[in-house]
Order: sequence, then C-alpha cells, then structure tokens
Amino acid sequence: MRDFLIVGGGVAGASAGYFLAESGGVTLLEMERAPGYHSTGRSAALFSEYFGNQAVRALTAASRPFLTTPPPGFTDAPLLTPRGVLTLCPAGAVDAAERFAEMLADGLSAPTPVREIDPDEVRRRCPIVRSGWYSRAMLKPAAMDIDVDALHQGFLRGIRARGGQVITSARVRGLFRRGGLWRAVTDAGEFAAPTVVNAAGAWADEVAGLAGVRPVGLRPLRRTAFLADLPGGVDATRWPMVTDVADTFYFKPESGRLLISPADATPMPPGDVRPDDLDVAIAVERLHKATTLEIRSVRHAWAGLRSAVADDTPVVGETPDAPGFVWLAALSGYGVQTAPAVGQIAAAAARRTPADAAYAHLSPERPLLDLRTWNDMERL
Repeated sequence: MRDFLIVGGGVAGASAGYFLAESGGVTLLEMERAPGYHSTGRSAALFSEYFGNQAVRALTAASRPFLTTPPPGFTDAPLLTPRGVLTLCPAGAVDAAERFAEMLADGLSAPTPVREIDPDEVRRRCPIVRSGWYSRAMLKPAAMDIDVDALHQGFLRGIRARGGQVITSARVRGLFRRGGLWRAVTDAGEFAAPTVVNAAGAWADEVAGLAGVRPVGLRPLRRTAFLADLPGGVDATRWPMVTDVADTFYFKPESGRLLISPADATPMPPGDVRPDDLDVAIAVERLHKATTLEIRSVRHAWAGLRSAVADDTPVVGETPDAPGFVWLAALSGYGVQTAPAVGQIAAAAARRTPADAAYAHLSPERPLLDLRTWNDMERL
C-alpha cells in the first residue's frame, strides 16, 4: 500500500506525483506502455502567458519560476527557449479587427506586454507572411518553446528517485473505496492508497464513473498537426509562432521544418485519435492564403486530445462527497505550460494542506464561469 495513487502518467499526473513524492509514497498508474503517449506527447509545446483565460494565465505565470529555474538535477537542458508569437488580423474582417483590439489591450497587462508591429518588422520576423493578407499585427515577445520531453521525464525521474513507482500498461478497470482506502483494479494488478488523484486526461470522467464520483463534463477535443518542408535554403530557426486572431491556424518552426495546425477542436470520444485528411487540407489552404509558402507534401501528421469543461478552466481539488478523490483534469491545451502549478495545487489538495483553500476556485464544485479573484495564485 502507498500513500497516493495517481491515475494517468501524462505531464499533469507526473507533476502531481513528483510533488507528492516529497512527502509520501506514490504509485503512478499509466494505461499505455509509456507515459505521455496521448496529449503530452502530441503538444505544440508553447509557454505563453498571453494564452487562455485569467485563471490559465495565472497558472502559467505561477509555473514560470519552475520552468525557468528547475531544481538541481531535474534536467540537463533548458526547459524554455525564446520563440515569440506573431498574431495577425486578417484584412477586411470586422469581427477579427474587434478581436485584435481586445487582444492587444488585454496583452498590455501581461508580464511582458504585447506590442503592435509594422509590416517591415513582420517581414523581418517571418518573411513568408503574405503582406496583403493582414491589416494589423502584434508580437507576443515572451512566449517560449517548452522542451516537453525534458519536463515530463524530469517529473517521472523525480518520482522514482523519491521512492515512487511508475507502473505502465496499468489501465484502471475498477476503482472503489473500502476500509478507508481507494483500491484500483488494473491490468497490472491491484493497488491501494488512502488518496487517489484522477489525472487521466480525456478519460478522467470515465475514471470518476468507476469510482462512483459525479463527472465534471469533460469534452475531449481533437487537435490536428503536421510537419511540412521549407523551401531549400530557408532557415526558420528564429521565426516566431504565427497565428491569427480568430485562431484558425498556427505554424511554428520544428526540427528544421514547420509544424502546422488548423487549430481544430472537434469533439471526440476518448481514444487514440488520428488526424483527419480534411483537417490537414484545411490547414494547407489557410496557410496558402496567409503566406507565400507552397506546401506540396506533408511529412507527418498526427492528432491529440485537448480535454476541457465549459469554462475552459482546469479542475483541481478534492471531491467533497468522495473523501480522498482528487481531480486533476480539464487542462485543455494548457497542460504542459501549467503543469508545475497544477501539480503543486493537486499535491496540496491530496495532502489536505492549507493551500487547498487558496485554490478552491479550481475545485470540481466551483460554479462554472466563476473566475473570482486570483491574487492567491501569486503565493504558489
């Protein structure tokens, strides 16, 4: 028996396990043969304090110190490297112009404010952007690439180094509470602990159902991405990520090529999702309109699931009517960049330490769309 069971070995579950292993025995249960197979391993890998609602931005800012200066021995490589995001306003679109103005005003309050840039600077930063396609442009200078694998593996190594277990091929088939312990029946055997953390990603509502806990209404959403070659001799290493204010596409340099996405969010049941050829074609068409790049072939395409609830805010905390059942779910597309913060919050909830009260606004019982105040987030 251990002190804590964690269901799900993606970056969120691994983060919670890392922090919980400081104070107790941890068993992390991963249903696949390797942790991070689904959403974590298919992330666009961007750290952006301009991204998401007020809650998400606060969680991201709270994660920055860990990502900037991880603990000694956590990783041999930097977790964050400069990238920036260039956001374009399509010419002639009234709704887009209004959204651009809102985004620009909102971004002025970021730790590193956004700034509007002129066409000359757009060309210098990303020469393939088609000059007549957009009317205005802004730069989000502090957005950075995240080394997702280094972050994820650092958490997993930390669990093991602190005496924890990472059990793979351990899909949970049954979960019930008996004798003050949560008991998980899995493909790898039965495990028990007083507290269980539900970090099962797109499967989190299913895990709750096994435990007899009310679901939070997760919506798994498919996001498609693919790699395409650049023209010969073009070095895109220093280009920013490029997107539009309506969030209909994005692209960014990746391993000498471009990673491209139509920014789709198609509802899907939990599973090993695959890219749809139509989504790939839509992304290619949108990129042809917005840039001078001619995409003649797709190198590799994939899809992942972004699981969200109605207010697009993470759900973290203990369920009041199920003692010892802690949620760590609904991280949407923000899971990697918020992992250090939500992992610590989930660990505090699992230990029932005073931090619980400070972050009650993320709990599964919170009123949806109620963001309340986030001053306490600065204390993380």
